[in-house]
This record gives sequence, structure tokens and C-alpha cells, in this order.
Amino acid sequence: MKYMKQFGFILATTCIGEFLHYFIPLSIPGSIYGLVLMFILLMLHVIPLDDVKETAEFLIEIMPVMFIPAAVGLLESWEQLRPIVVPVLVITVFSTFLVMVVTGKVTQFVIHQMHTKHKSSQKTKSGKSEVCHE
Repeated sequence: MKYMKQFGFILATTCIGEFLHYFIPLSIPGSIYGLVLMFILLMLHVIPLDDVKETAEFLIEIMPVMFIPAAVGLLESWEQLRPIVVPVLVITVFSTFLVMVVTGKVTQFVIHQMHTKHKSSQKTKSGKSEVCHE
């Protein structure tokens, strides 16, 4: 029953995202609205992380299975795809590396900010100013 409740939270957030997509005239997919909404609800602790964690982990584990229909669709459309396969592959490889680099840089920035914040809170608690050599 716990998993049904967790899946219900995720599904409700996704449905609200789809409604937002319908009513807001932007070219943003409903799934993105749903992800942003879930992020906001988790950050504001409206939905505690424990209320969706196990089901979210399960959905992430089975995510590769969700790509099977898309792969079959590509195979079915091979005749239309054949003339542009090289540009599509180049764009796919380039965009994959670009996303990896940007994600890595953003992650490094966030970790650095958290580390800096943690050190400043330790200085405040101890009442001393410590010098850090990295």
C-alpha cells in the first residue's frame, strides 16, 4: 500500500504538470512542469522525500525498459532515417558530451557552494576564524 501512495504522489504531480502544459501557452512539455513542481514540493517539504523515495528509485531502475518502444519506432522508421543517420549521430554524440560537461560543471559548482557554506557555518559555531588551504 505504501508504494501505491508513493506512486499516487508522483502520478498526481505529473498530471498537474500536464494540466499546466494545457493552460500555459509555452512550448514546455507537461513532464517538465511536473518535474519542476515535484522539485518545488520536495524542497518546500510539502511532500517529504520518504513519501516518494522508494517508488522513485524503482522507476529510475526500470527506466531503460521505457526506451524500448522508442527504439522499436526508430527501427520501424529506418527507411526515412537512413538518409540523415550521420547528422543525427553527430548531433546525438555532441549533445551527449555537452550535457555531460554542463552537468559536471554545475555539480562541481553546487558541491563547492555547499562546502563553502558548511565551512562558514562551522566558523560561526566555533567563534573562530579558520584559514583553509586546499
